[in-house]
Amino acid sequence: MAIGRDIYVDSRMILRKLEELFPPSTEHPALSSKETEGMAALMNKFVVDAGVFSKAVGIMRPDRAALQDPAFVKDKLGGIYTGAKSGGSRRCVSYCGLREGVDFADCSYKGVWAFDWIISDLEPPSEYFSEAIYPRVYDWRKRFKESAKAARTQAPKPVALNGQDAVKATLTADSSDQTPGVDLGDPLGLEEGTLVEVYPTDGGGSGPFKDQGRLWRLDKNEVAISVQAPSGEEVRIHAPRWHFRVKKASARSML
Repeated sequence: MAIGRDIYVDSRMILRKLEELFPPSTEHPALSSKETEGMAALMNKFVVDAGVFSKAVGIMRPDRAALQDPAFVKDKLGGIYTGAKSGGSRRCVSYCGLREGVDFADCSYKGVWAFDWIISDLEPPSEYFSEAIYPRVYDWRKRFKESAKAARTQAPKPVALNGQDAVKATLTADSSDQTPGVDLGDPLGLEEGTLVEVYPTDGGGSGPFKDQGRLWRLDKNEVAISVQAPSGEEVRIHAPRWHFRVKKASARSML
């Protein structure tokens, strides 16, 4: 997601930024109440970090279109998608782990996106996952999809851009975030302006998929680097700290 010349990666960071830009109001009600914020945060961690997402990836069948795409496989090679290519016993283990995760979700109320993906795109076996087995999860997903559809009909129609137009729109915009800052007490001990590499640790962080730039912001929740585009404009790439590595780079690695 790009806001001006500030580019945000990772879905959780994107959602957090959107929540900052559109705080709760009568037009945009809060997704969680004060009473459920803690549970929402725990559910977020449970879905992404405690195995639900990785087990969902593990049940992807080898004939799925994504796994036939060499670019996708190369991007994710070495990450959690590796198991999806293995099949056999690994897929059985993933089914077992995923059933335990859905059991938990059947009595909770946050993290619906992962279960929507599992039920729809991944087409899990009905003997393990069905509305009869998990009625509340399926009902929860139905309410979510109905709410999303209603919101989509009320929202302005988005403008579609191709790749080059999107790049041009980003590079000719102003920077939306004007607040740099590096926590000098951070365990990494880095200073503003240091040349660093930023990349995910849960897949897609190998070879050419590492972003390099000058450290612009660093705190316990976020890292942002300043990168110069080939045409000379400065863009900033923002990533969460969780599941992302920030590593000092050498000037030679920029060549």
